[in-house]
Formats: sequence, structure tokens, C-alpha cells
Amino acid sequence: MNIIQNNETIDNYKKIFPFIKPYFGRAFLAFSLAIPIGCLDAVIALSLKPYMDIVMVEKTTQSPWYIPILIIAFTSIQGILNYVSTYMNDWVTYKVTNDLKKALYEKLMHKSSVYFDTKTSGDALKRFNNDADTACKGLLGSIKLIVSRVFSSISLIGVLIYNSWQLSIIAIFMLGLAIVPLTKVKNRIKSVTNKSESENATVITSYNEAYNGSKVVKAFNLYEVQKEKFAHQLERLFNLKIEITRKTGSISPMMHIIVSIGIGLAIAYGSYLIQNGTITSGNFVSFVTALIMLYTPIKGLGTNMKSMQTSLLALERVVKNLSAKEYIVDKSSSIVLTDFKNDIIFENVCFEYKKGVPVLKNINFTVNIGETLALVGNSGGGKSTIVNLIPRFYKVKQGAIKIDGINIADYKINSLRDNISIVLQDNFLFAGTIRENILMGNLQATEEQVRLAVHNACLDEFVYSLENGLETYIGERGVLLSGGQKQRIAIARAFIKNAPIVILDEATSALDNKSEAVVQQAIDNLMKDKTVFVIAHRLSTIQNADRIAVINEGELVELGKHEELMQIENGKYKALFEMQFKKEEIA
Repeated sequence: MNIIQNNETIDNYKKIFPFIKPYFGRAFLAFSLAIPIGCLDAVIALSLKPYMDIVMVEKTTQSPWYIPILIIAFTSIQGILNYVSTYMNDWVTYKVTNDLKKALYEKLMHKSSVYFDTKTSGDALKRFNNDADTACKGLLGSIKLIVSRVFSSISLIGVLIYNSWQLSIIAIFMLGLAIVPLTKVKNRIKSVTNKSESENATVITSYNEAYNGSKVVKAFNLYEVQKEKFAHQLERLFNLKIEITRKTGSISPMMHIIVSIGIGLAIAYGSYLIQNGTITSGNFVSFVTALIMLYTPIKGLGTNMKSMQTSLLALERVVKNLSAKEYIVDKSSSIVLTDFKNDIIFENVCFEYKKGVPVLKNINFTVNIGETLALVGNSGGGKSTIVNLIPRFYKVKQGAIKIDGINIADYKINSLRDNISIVLQDNFLFAGTIRENILMGNLQATEEQVRLAVHNACLDEFVYSLENGLETYIGERGVLLSGGQKQRIAIARAFIKNAPIVILDEATSALDNKSEAVVQQAIDNLMKDKTVFVIAHRLSTIQNADRIAVINEGELVELGKHEELMQIENGKYKALFEMQFKKEEIA
């Protein structure tokens, strides 16, 4: 088992090495400097022998005056080397951490929609940000410490043997006994540490919810509920951390006891060796000093090893995330969708989010270029799922979606999505200015294209009434804007992309009548000369669609023009329309 785990650790280091390679020179220097830093520990212990023998025992007037000066000089050199090594090590750590975070961030952006459906924001932050900090800071720092400790131990063991090989046997044997428990640390804490990290993620999620859901908390007076929920999370986290301490806490006192026994035996046997003249008092003092210097850091290795194992587990998670296969990827034979020319066809399309729970069942229809297809039906019936399959946010389980006769799975993903613009009910805007958010649709757009997009999105009056115009900062997620303003910026973003296929997923459902009228005008402008899929909860807004598809419980139950569907006796669309019309009359 240990061999397998060691192989896994080596594999993890191999996978992380490409991130260290660009800075290998500095890393090597930091670790190399740890060698003399460790070796210089032996100087003090070794120098005590002649000092004790000449000054303390023989009481000669010819004091070795150079020994204190040498100790000061070597200690000063050790301090300078330690500073340089620490600086280099931290420099490499921060650089490698940044590069890891860049790679993880890119990986996160390419994660499938399935991942974001099932994971929390806290989990993403923990796995794709915090783990990189924990892995790099802990591991590179620990490697430097271990190199220093190893060479310190080797040099100090050399001093032990030099002074008394008999006492050295006892010391080294007890040293081996003290180190044995450290080999079990990872096995003891692995499962608990992973649970602890998961619970940490839920705590981070709670902070995110407190920030993003502050108005809901206030509106529903959820202070006590959220506080209690958070307290329970902290309590679970506390219990897991205490369990880690319980599983590893015994190691440190155990090592203290073993080390103390080693020192006690060395002193007892050393006294005997002095009395029979085998070693001098100087040998003994030098030996005990070296032994204490050797054992003191060993006693603290339990805590250091726990920290290192935590870093190793974080490294495992980092490597796992970096090595994870993408849910949706290009095939080696994928082609570029350069120009949409004919039609989009759904052929017996089936889909499910959870295995065995079908969401779409044998959906069949064709949308010709320039045509507008409206999707209506019961809530949760599969309308949004249909439009989410077109840009391949999810994989079709069965059947195929074809553009110009070619399965979309055979197109390069980026080229497919370059041909699609999307406007949602709740459009995400980035922290930044209005201009920056509009340009997300086309970073190479000219000033004239930006002006035209603003005009077609019916943003002119709003933008030019602002002191800073397009340079106005809109806050995180566009928090400083109204719903209608956010929608029109999203529409401008879609305009400037100028993709031939447009998806509108309930783009006006969350707006009041006045805002809806303005946004609807912007949408009408966007739809011109485009192939459009539109989902709308207000059926009055889609009466002019070329065709209307009624989706009910994952099935296409009706398809046709508004007038045709209204002629179907007991038809689903007719029932929906009349029910909504009556509600609007009552209102």
C-alpha cells in the first residue's frame, strides 16, 4: 500500500514539475543553500569539544579564543544563507502558485455545465484557488525544511560518531524509533482532511450567499436561519479538525518521550564512558549538544509532517483537477463551422440530466435559415434544455442536432459557439464598464460598431445621460443597473457579436411592462435577418414567430404557426394562450 501511495506521490510531483521547470534554477539554489544551512548546525556542537577539554577540564590559561569568533562567524553566515534561501524559495512558491492558478482557472472556465449544476461556488473556489496556495506553499517550504533538516542531521550524526561511536548507536536507534510514527500520518488524516476541505467549501459558499443574497436575507428576515445554518457548518468543521488533531496529536508526545529516553540513555551511558576514560568530558558535552540539536527539530516534525501531508493531499486534488478529462471536447476530426447556410435539424434528440430520468424524448423539428422558432410549454418541460443543447453546453444522449446537415458534435466547439449569440433571463455582466461588457461580444469591434450596437439595443438615451457614458462602472454582476438596463447591455453584446443564430431564453420575463416594451424593441432589432430560437412566457410576444413549438413533459406535442395552433381543438397551445389571455384581462 505504501509503495502504491509513494508512486502516486511521485506521479503527482512529475505532473507538477512543468510548473516548477521555468523557475528550476532559483528553486535549485534555494534547496542547495539549505545544505550548508543544515551542515553549519554541527559547527557549534563540534567546537565545544576542544573548548571544554582545554578551558573547563584542563583549566589552562591558553584559551582557544578563536572558537567564540568562529561560532559567531559561522552562525552569521548561516543566517545570511537562510535569508537568501527563504527569499528564493518564496519567490519560486509565489510564481509556481500563480502559474498553477492560471492553469486551474482556465480549466474551471472550460468545465462543463454539468459541473456548475452540481458544485457550489465555495467548492470551486476551494479546489481551483485555495488548494494551489496550500499545495505550493506547504510543499516547497517543506522541501526546503526537509533538505536543511536532513543535512543538519547528517552533519550532527557525524559529530556524534566522531565523539563516541558507542553512544551514537543508541542515539541513531532512538532516532529511527521516533521517525516511524511519521510514516503513518498521511493514512491517518487523508479521508478526514478531504472531508474537512469539503466542509471548508460549504463555509465559503455561505459567505458567497450572504454577499449575493443579502437582499433576500433582509427581505425575509433570514438572519437567524442563516446564522444557525452557518453555526452548524462551523461546528462540523470544528469536529473534523479536532478529529485530525486526535489522529495526529499523539505523534508529537510519542516522539518527545522517545527522544527523552534517547537523551537519558546517552547521558547515563556517557557518564560511564567518561569514568572509564573511553571519552573525555569535551567529547561528552559535544555529543550531548549535537544530540539535543538533532532531536529538538525531530520532536517538532509531527506538526511539520501534518502540514506537509495536508499540502500533499492538496497537491493530489490540484493534479486531479488539472488531469480531469473534459466532458465536451473537440474530436481530432472536428471541422470549423465557417458560415451557417441552410438549416438546424433536431433528429430524435433525447437528453437526461440524471441517469434514468429523461428530460427530452425524441424531439424532431427543422428550423430553416432566417426562421424564428418560439418554444412554449409547461415550466420544466424542457424548453431551456433544447436551446442549451445547440451550443453544446450539454451532450445529447441520443439522436443528433445538425447544422447544415452536419452533427454539431463534429464541429469545433469554439467555431460552433462563434455562430451563436445568447440572451438570457438573467444575463451575467462582468465587473467593469458598460463598454467593456458590450465588447465581450467582439473584442475587436470598432467604435462605429459599438455605437451601432448601443443604438440597436435602445441604449442611447440611457448611456448618454450618464456622466461617464460608456465608461460608467456598473459593479459586480451589474448591480448598479436596473433589470431592463442589464438586458439591453446583454442585447448590445449579442448585437456586436453579430452571430447568425440567436437564442433568447425568456429575455423579457423578469421586466415590468415599460421596460419590457423597450427591451422587446431591442430584441426585435437583434432578430432581424437571424435564425432565432425564442422562449417566452408571455405568448403575446411570440405570436409573430414563423412557427411555435409546444414542449410538454419533454415531448414536442404541437408545431405550427399561431393561427394554426389556435385551430386545434383542445390543443395545448390554445389552452395556454386562452388561460394567459384571461389572466391578463383580469389583471
